[in-house]
Formats: sequence, C-alpha cells, structure tokens
Amino acid sequence: MALRAFRSFAFRLAFLYGLAVVAVMLVVSVTFYVGTVGVLSGGIDSQLSTLSARLVQLAKQQGPREVSEEIARLLNDGIASDTEIYLLVRPDGATMVGNVDPWAWTEDQFGRLSDQRLVRLGTLSLARVLPVRLPGGEVLVVGRDMPDQLQIRRLVVRAIIASGLLAAMVATFGALYFHGRIEQRLAAIRDTAAKIESGQFDWRIPPSGGNDEFSRLDSDINRMLDRIQQLMDGVRHVSNAIAHDLRTPLGRIRARLDEALRRGAGDVLREAAGDTISGIDQLTGLFERLLQIAEAESGARRQSFVPVPLSPILATLGELYDAVADEKGMRFTVSAAEATVLGDRALLSAMLANLVENAFKYAAIPGTSVDLSLTVGSGQAELAVRDHGPGIPAQEREKVLERFYRLDRSRSLPGNGLGLSLAAAIAALHGGTLRLEDAQPGLRASISLPLS
Repeated sequence: MALRAFRSFAFRLAFLYGLAVVAVMLVVSVTFYVGTVGVLSGGIDSQLSTLSARLVQLAKQQGPREVSEEIARLLNDGIASDTEIYLLVRPDGATMVGNVDPWAWTEDQFGRLSDQRLVRLGTLSLARVLPVRLPGGEVLVVGRDMPDQLQIRRLVVRAIIASGLLAAMVATFGALYFHGRIEQRLAAIRDTAAKIESGQFDWRIPPSGGNDEFSRLDSDINRMLDRIQQLMDGVRHVSNAIAHDLRTPLGRIRARLDEALRRGAGDVLREAAGDTISGIDQLTGLFERLLQIAEAESGARRQSFVPVPLSPILATLGELYDAVADEKGMRFTVSAAEATVLGDRALLSAMLANLVENAFKYAAIPGTSVDLSLTVGSGQAELAVRDHGPGIPAQEREKVLERFYRLDRSRSLPGNGLGLSLAAAIAALHGGTLRLEDAQPGLRASISLPLS
C-alpha cells in the first residue's frame, strides 16, 4: 500500500514537504545541541584550562608545596565539592594531595583535555581532566566529574531523537492524509472521465461547494465538457443530416430507375440504369458505414449493451462465408471456444464480417485458407482472423485503420477503405483494440474483448 501511495504525485509532494520539515527540525536540533551541551562543555574546558594555568604559575613561583596547599584549600572550600577533581603526584609516583586515584597516563595526554574513566573517592566515574607536568617533574591533574553533563547530554539527545521520530511520523501521516484528500478530490474528475468514456456524455463533476483550486478546476472542466458536447452534437447533427439528405434523393433515383427497368427499356438504357443503380447502392452502403462508424465512435449504443455469446456469431459467419470460400477455391475454418462479452450483437457481427470480407477480398489465393478463431484467457476473449495473402507492410498498418485509406495495390479492387475503420471503432466501443500483425505469411487481425 505504501509503495502504491508513493507512486502518487500528491503523496510524494506531501512526503517531500514532510522531509523538508524533518530536515529543518534536524538543523534546529543540532543547533540546540551545540548551544547547550557544546557551550556547557566549552565553558568547563575553559574553566579547567584557566585553573590549571593558575596552579602551574603558582608552582613556578613558589614551588609544589604551595600548589599542594592551594589544592587542599580548594578541596575543603565547599565549592563544587561533588564534581571537582584535583591530583598532585610527586615524580616518584607518590600522591601529595588529591581526591582521585592516579592512573597510568601517557605522554600524549599531558597538556590536552580529554575524557578519562577514573576512581574518585572510591567510585568509578567519567571525568574531564587536564594533566600537566610541573617544572619539578610533579604531575598536576585538574578535572571535573561529568555526571551532570552526561545526564544533560542524554536528555538532549533523547529529546532530539524523540522529536525527530515525531516529526517523521507527522510527515508520513501528513503525507498520507494529504494524499487521501487530494485523491478524493481527483476521484470525482476520474469518475467523470470514466463515465464520459462509457458514453454518458451528460455526466459532470459534482460541485463541491467551495472556492478553492479544485472547485475552480471542476467548474472549468464542466464548462469545457459542456462546450465539447455542444460541438459533438452539432457535428453529429450535421453529419446525420448530410447522410440522410443525400440518402433520400439517391433512394428515389434508384427507385425510379428500377421502375423504368421493370417496364422495359432498350439494352443501352438498361445497362446504364443497371450501372447507375449499382453506383447508388455503393453510395448508400458508404453512407451506412459512415453512420455506423460515427455511431460506434460516439459510444451512444454502449448504454444498451447486453451479454452476448460469441460462439453463435462465429458459427453464423462460418455458414455465410463458406460458399464464398468455395467460390474462390479457398477454405474457411472456424474454431470457437465458449465466451460471453458485454456488447451489441449486431455490431460485433458487423465487426467480424468486415474482417472476414477483407481477408477474402485481399488474400484471395486459391488453395489457401481464411481462419476465424475465438480463444479465451486471462479474462479476455481473443477474436482473430488470419489469412495467407500478401499482408500489410508494418509502416502501413496504422494508416489502414484511417477512413478511406487504401493500399496502392488494392485501389483496383472494389471498396472504399472503411471496413477496418468500422471494425476498429466497434472494437474500441466494446473496450478492445484492433491489432494487425504479420502472420508469416499473411495478416492476422485480432481483437481482445473483456469477458462478461
């Protein structure tokens, strides 16, 4: 779930903002640590250095005996008696005065402040010490027991860790919260887009009642959809009007020519009338296909979809085109699994019929076959029409799906270049995509539709 949320731009934006907050808190925490523990440690180091320098100067002026007396006075003055550390050791290793036990110091420790574990008044403790060697060979140690400083340091570190963890949790949960809120607002837009894609063109984004960026975006999208719907309705109305207005006079002309032929006419007139009727039939079929493509692309018929078994459609096509295959000296094979999809039976039949007709028209090679198949797998029904003809070059396969586009070698054959366009539009209406693939030899046209 976290990985899926991290793919969201809204979550990443909120999460990065939270990381920026954590980084700022880290800088503040480091500054606070340096300003408390660091300053406190620096003050102690300065005090120890100053005190050690004073005692060394006293040893140079009056000798180690005066230093021993001064240390004794400092140990008994009642000031910082629970943390102060003093030690004066003769060159032979005997302790002259002090409140800690000597330890095996090394030469590199002299003149340098360091943390040292030692025994003070019979108790092991961690202290900050500055050992120096006096002119007479004695060793002077000035130091400070660090229990208070260690406790303060632990408290500060724990506070920094706790605040860092809290900031990280706030950043994470804040990112999830903002992601959920933004996803909730975007869900209405995605839902509207899905409804419109399914053919419900009058669906709009529900108003949220606010005046924020998303509310204004919703209003802008709704206005855009209203305008698009107006334009689509206008284009559809004009297209339908043109098609119907042209189809009606063509139908009248055909009827009159047909009536003239039935009454009798000369051979020349009869031939001309027959050609004219054939041409009118082709124009009428062209308008019918254009109207079918427009209707399929509009998605208007999706609302009346019902479960449609596909195997009976393939069986019917097998019976219809078996005679066509015999006439061309070819074979037509049909293999169909049981599958049901949500759709329009008439449109699905027209889609497959167009693919089969194209296969017989452009791959009419005697002795070969056209194969229509239906397989099922992964929740999809796979419809395929395969021939053994010349196929379609790879660079032309996208273009042949456009309206009226025809290959150069097929311009002498009857047709208008709308068959594949209609099949592609019907496939898209049913949630599928028409794919044209090289069958080696021939062409394989396949469509995957979601099972009902």
